Amino acid sequence: MSDANHARRTAVYLLDQVLGEGRLLAECYAAGALEKLAPEDRARAQRLAAETLRSLERADRVLKKHLKKTPPLTVMNALRLGTVELCSGGAAHGVVNAMVAIVSRHRRHGQLKGLVNAVLRKVAEEGPAEWAKLRTPRLPNWLRKPLVQAWGAEAMLGMEAAHYAGAPLDVTGKPDADLSALGGVLLPTGSVRIAAAGQVSSLPGFEVGDWWVQDAAAALPARILNVQPGEQVLELCAAPGGKTMQMAAAGARVTAVDISENRVARLRENLERTGLEAELITGDALEETGQYDAVLLDAPCSATGTIRRHPDLPQAKDGSEFGGLIELQAQMLAHAWSLVKPGGRLMFCTCSLLPDEGECQVEEALDMFPDMTADREALNLPGVEPAWITEEGGLRLRPDYWATDGGMDGFYMALLRKSA
Repeated sequence: MSDANHARRTAVYLLDQVLGEGRLLAECYAAGALEKLAPEDRARAQRLAAETLRSLERADRVLKKHLKKTPPLTVMNALRLGTVELCSGGAAHGVVNAMVAIVSRHRRHGQLKGLVNAVLRKVAEEGPAEWAKLRTPRLPNWLRKPLVQAWGAEAMLGMEAAHYAGAPLDVTGKPDADLSALGGVLLPTGSVRIAAAGQVSSLPGFEVGDWWVQDAAAALPARILNVQPGEQVLELCAAPGGKTMQMAAAGARVTAVDISENRVARLRENLERTGLEAELITGDALEETGQYDAVLLDAPCSATGTIRRHPDLPQAKDGSEFGGLIELQAQMLAHAWSLVKPGGRLMFCTCSLLPDEGECQVEEALDMFPDMTADREALNLPGVEPAWITEEGGLRLRPDYWATDGGMDGFYMALLRKSA
């Protein structure tokens, strides 16, 4: 049975984990945070947590004048969640009572229910008018600073607007599938975008495997790689498998490698649902051997390009692990290059907005490998703007592109050809 307060309680717990423990929402879900909820409450808890994380700066500004000092984290998160609901049109009585009930049940901070009641009543009166005047929430400085340095202040404001708006649902269809029943919009690059999708698994064509969920930006690396029927293709760091399915649907013989058993299991489910075939290997990309016509490496990265879908990322992280990821990417790119046959090609990509994880990696690789060239011609696909093509011959995508149509994930990709 659905229970709105159970969903809210779970959302407060999720906020505690992200803001107090530095855990990503995906980690919390994998650990079973949503297991006891009915499906609609599960969706509600996820939505409430995500909306609060997107609106954190606004919520804190509205709350500031009503608080003499910052209360303990759980109480603050209940206030934040209540503020976001109240300022987004939530019914005052229901929201205030729910947050008071959640705090009153807390073992250590139950005595602060009176504070929650008083503050949220004031927010219900004054908050919505204030909310409308506040600026679009900004990224935390640890990430904002390098991104402003890379792309400029104006582009940053555009990206933050895209982050705050969230992301529509993009899907990739099988080559012969008719996706008209989805009621989506065909994007210039070939993906289909659905504005208010609801539950993905209940959409037409999902069960029969006509399509899979994949951001329009994430669909481009495989389109640019343009595998041919019968080609031997290796995909490294393959799960959850959108690109694997694109290449399998094009008729290539795909070997897909990922280090995570759980993620490989998800990839297997996706292949079964779509009726597509690939050889799956659970293992370390750096230990792969062999020679392939084409290799696709979607390298582990900061995932800073996916913030419009994952607003927890800039709040849970602080950038301290990015140095290690950048080193790993360089290692993986070099190893992937050793698996490409003479005359073959490598697609290197990352869902990052940081040039160190994209443009710089490819610049260094081009210097390091005399038999490597960047194929600019391959980037000339429908929907790809010439201005997106970078100096070293890669493609840079940002969330502020297609601003009036729902944006796209931040991504970098380059097609690298090996001389014969």
